[in-house]
Amino acid sequence: MSFGAAAQESEIRAVLRTQQDAWNRGDLVAFMDAYENSPGIAFVGQTGVRHGYQEILERYRSRYGTREAMGQLGYTILEFHPLGDAFARLIGKFELQRTAAGGGNASGYFTLIFRKTSKGWKIIHDHTS
Repeated sequence: MSFGAAAQESEIRAVLRTQQDAWNRGDLVAFMDAYENSPGIAFVGQTGVRHGYQEILERYRSRYGTREAMGQLGYTILEFHPLGDAFARLIGKFELQRTAAGGGNASGYFTLIFRKTSKGWKIIHDHTS
């Protein structure tokens, strides 16, 4: 792996750590800071496709509107692939630890596409299942 690719991966891992920490303290707005605030971003999940920052935020609010529903989130990064200087693809696994009342534990896999912006690396495409 080249120095540039290693730096990209390190920076993107830091974005995900910050995102995970925000989730685990119950801060959905800070969690969403990892996403580009744009109408062009996309989230693909089991219930369909969502477009735009606001629509994705509202999806998270409707599904995880309480601390109990949010639980504790953990990520495992499985693959990282730079796609030039300004884009990268990451494949990982999430694990959500919750009480039965909060919806029970959940886990799955995700693919994220990141774009390097003036505000740092931002998610522009999220496919989670």
